[in-house]
Amino acid sequence: MTGELHEWLAASDQLAATQAQVATLEHSDAVESYNRQIELLKRRLIAEPATFRQMFIDDGMNAVMWEFSQDELGADFVKELWKVLLREDDASRVIMRFLWAQPLKGKRKFVRALDAHLSERYPMFKGLSVDWPAGNSIPPHIREPEDRSHDFGLVNEGYLGYMNVGYSRAEVDLFVWLEALRDKQCEEKPCEVGVHIAGKPDLKGGCPVKIHIPKVLELVGTGKFHEAMELIESCNPLPDVTGRVCPQELQCQGVCIQNKMPIAIGQLEWFLPEREKLVNPDGDAARFAHRRDPWLVASKPPVAIIGSGPSGLINAYLLAAEGFPVTVFEAFHALGGVLRYGIPEFRLPNELVDDVVGKIKLLGGKFVSNFVVGKTATIEQLRENGFYKVFVGTGAGLPRFMDVPGEHYLNVMSANEFLTRVNLMQGLRDDYETPLPEVKDKEVLIIGGGNTAMDAARTSKRLGGNVTIVYRRTQSEMPARVEELEHALEEGIKLLVLRGPTEFLGDDKTGFVSAAILDVMELGEPDASGRRRPVPTGQTETMKADLVIMALGNAANPIVKDSEPTLHTTKWGTIDLEHKGSQETSIEGVYSGGDAARGGSTAINAAGDGQAAAREIIGHLDVPADQIPLMVAKAKDYTERASASQVIVAKAHLADGIEEIIVHSPVIAEAAQAGQFVRVLPWEDGELIPLTLADWDTEKGTICLVIQGVGTSSIEMNQMNVGDSFAGIAGPLGRPSEINAYDPATETVVFTAGGLGLPPVYPIAREHLRRGNHVTLIAGFRSASLLFWTGEDERMAGLQREFPDTLEVVYATNDGTFGVEGFVTTPLETMLEAARAGTGRRIAEVVTIGPPLMMRAVADLAKKYDVHTVASLNSIMVDATGMCGACMVPVTIEGKTVRKHACIDGPEIDAHIIDWDKFLPRFGQFRKQEQASRARHGLA
Repeated sequence: MTGELHEWLAASDQLAATQAQVATLEHSDAVESYNRQIELLKRRLIAEPATFRQMFIDDGMNAVMWEFSQDELGADFVKELWKVLLREDDASRVIMRFLWAQPLKGKRKFVRALDAHLSERYPMFKGLSVDWPAGNSIPPHIREPEDRSHDFGLVNEGYLGYMNVGYSRAEVDLFVWLEALRDKQCEEKPCEVGVHIAGKPDLKGGCPVKIHIPKVLELVGTGKFHEAMELIESCNPLPDVTGRVCPQELQCQGVCIQNKMPIAIGQLEWFLPEREKLVNPDGDAARFAHRRDPWLVASKPPVAIIGSGPSGLINAYLLAAEGFPVTVFEAFHALGGVLRYGIPEFRLPNELVDDVVGKIKLLGGKFVSNFVVGKTATIEQLRENGFYKVFVGTGAGLPRFMDVPGEHYLNVMSANEFLTRVNLMQGLRDDYETPLPEVKDKEVLIIGGGNTAMDAARTSKRLGGNVTIVYRRTQSEMPARVEELEHALEEGIKLLVLRGPTEFLGDDKTGFVSAAILDVMELGEPDASGRRRPVPTGQTETMKADLVIMALGNAANPIVKDSEPTLHTTKWGTIDLEHKGSQETSIEGVYSGGDAARGGSTAINAAGDGQAAAREIIGHLDVPADQIPLMVAKAKDYTERASASQVIVAKAHLADGIEEIIVHSPVIAEAAQAGQFVRVLPWEDGELIPLTLADWDTEKGTICLVIQGVGTSSIEMNQMNVGDSFAGIAGPLGRPSEINAYDPATETVVFTAGGLGLPPVYPIAREHLRRGNHVTLIAGFRSASLLFWTGEDERMAGLQREFPDTLEVVYATNDGTFGVEGFVTTPLETMLEAARAGTGRRIAEVVTIGPPLMMRAVADLAKKYDVHTVASLNSIMVDATGMCGACMVPVTIEGKTVRKHACIDGPEIDAHIIDWDKFLPRFGQFRKQEQASRARHGLA
């Protein structure tokens, strides 16, 4: 018998004896009591697992506390501790709270350990412990200049940008948590409330939207990221927007007690909502799912918000969250105001603006785009249509220019126009029709030193330009955010300081700019801003320039002001806030904020104004409850009419390449006046086209457009059919015609309409006839085949039947196939000669509309006879609200060239003060781009 067999037999005997012993003891009192306790423990573990988890955590934390009592933290401990932190469970949050509560000595010990033991995995930890927390931190992820300067992807990707280089979202959470650990937990809260400076009425710094920053940092520091996000959004619904564009260095971070390297409050502000979208992508929908529609509840009166920029959006959100039915009226086809048209996507992605809009819609807010308050309707008309209060957040408006010689040359444009073409109208994309100036390999000068100048410069760089920023002071005086200027210089943009343009040179044949003459400056005494004033030295330099972008700030847009005579404005044209500490204007119940009231300011200040106005409106609810449902119903009906789809309801072929289109557009039809025009976006990826209002029918709610197919957009618009909808039509825009009264027995108003000039002439002539004036219409066409509206059942014949004694019509064709042979100037000269000789009616005024060369010829002819002449220039508009400055008309007043804007000052302008030599080239500015577009579409 082997040894193994002996061992097996012995073990078997021992096992049998043990089993017998277990069976005997199993029924003893002690063992039965033990088994009962184990069963109870199992049931409790299933029913109350948190109790045991906390017990284990407490035991673990005792071990952690012991480790922290040592002089340094060991490598194995730190690595295990970091693993626990990454688990995102109760244990990790307990450790976060433990470290948040540690004295500075303990926190430094932890950071030294990260530096020593984890920097191989996390290079950003290398050297972090040096001068931490005062002078060192983990920066956000910023793309390298050589990568980012050729595309429009986000430059400062924030902390979440680390996910693009291989780190997990949980790891990124810990980077942010480490930033929050730098907080001194001070009681003064300067980042939130600001700092009082002796002798100054206003506080320095602080948060304009009153975010409770210390509490947010505490929540992040204790691992409560979701709660921190909710706290921010309770004050500010667009933190991922303001966190990117707010000048934190002048606000919260500018007064941070950690003044050597302020805590990255702005980065945390926009990290939190972006993190929330990753963790809970359906969070917004779930959060607002059970809210009742305020338009159906009708328990609070409706509010109209004018403008969807930062002030309007925060105002709308806060009011909607309180149950107010709100409608936001926006002049452009896309929402966001300056956030969309002014700020490039490498700084602020459009999807973030869309997020805010989406939240407001989930709260029941409504949006009406292509609605220009002051033109489509006045503030008073909005209130007549049921809106209880109105908030005006229309922005600043008109871009400033320098009024120096040569500023009229093509490719001298405002930053507003340039950025609007790129950002709002997507001119940088091949699948959009908006033309851009040629930038690739061109010499681009940016005039100015603010954030808009940086945006224009960096956009030009991404489009391939050789870019130089020209600034009249030194770099240290530049008002741009330090980060934006640093990024621009990193991207290879040149900076030329102590220089200011005094003249632009150009090619008079093409009309394009070619160079800039710059004054060499030096700094003199401080001016009102506290900065040393630039003083010319007498020296000049000449720089080549293919494109000049003026980024000199904005003046107040007069559209709203001009439509409301009782609305008080300041000497700068901004809306005057009548009461200190209030956002209310001179019109009771009408509030304002942002650039409309401040002039040029910041998005965060605008948001603060919108927030303050919302609080005022919420706190002053003074309308009888029984009136509210009626007001809500009325405002809802108006909102629906204003946002009605602009559908083609009828169409007629007028002549070769010319179509008449009747469009359902009720609010424009109600507001239309003679001489005005509309801005048409035919489809989402189209370009904005100005078209004259040829006619309108208030009862039917329709407007009439006559379109001649010339460029890609107009040719393709003429191919649209009944039932098709335009992406947007805004208007009526421009100033209506000035209709003076004249003696119909002895005087006449002469209209010269060349080609497609007849449709815009028609409503103006009709208005003169209704006023009782005598009208002579000279309608010119190239040949009889292009005639329209002349048949028995057409508009001109109808007008002649209605006014047989006061309307005379003369037709002229270039080839003599119909009416008088020759141009419109032929019969006009005959009339002018007869009037001079006393054998014909005195010509009270001439109104000329048509091809630019024809308008000039008419103006030159009438000037010889000293007859007042008006030219309608609505064919050069771009955005048509004055926001871009593209519709510049050079006029001469007292021997000096002055800039007028056709969309603000016109479209009708005194033809005798227009500098036609300087003006005519503007009509061909984008001819090359338009030809390329037609070729792409097979329309060449």
